[in-house]
Amino acid sequence: MTLTYILQLYVFILAGFVGFNIITKVPPQLHTPLMSATNAISAISIVGAIVVAGSSYSNFSSILGFIAVACATINVVGGFIITDRMLGMMKTGRKPDASASSETPDQSSDR
Repeated sequence: MTLTYILQLYVFILAGFVGFNIITKVPPQLHTPLMSATNAISAISIVGAIVVAGSSYSNFSSILGFIAVACATINVVGGFIITDRMLGMMKTGRKPDASASSETPDQSSDR
């Protein structure tokens, strides 16, 4: 292995540890905005994976590109599903219709 590959491996492993430590320390209130940001990043990685899959370097790179497109698409769809579920959990009750109640705000406070 050359020094370049060793440095790239070192940066990859270090990024994995830093990313894991950052993500595990995120409070639940920030989870939904963070998921939205990571969905945007994953959408960018889908574009890159499509470029790799469509390149004609070799069959191996096309297969890896296809796998990358599939994994990134699963990540984006799963992220949107989880984000939608989290937002649904944060919703409060329905707002009452104005036509359903004939009381004015002054009358309802007398109760």
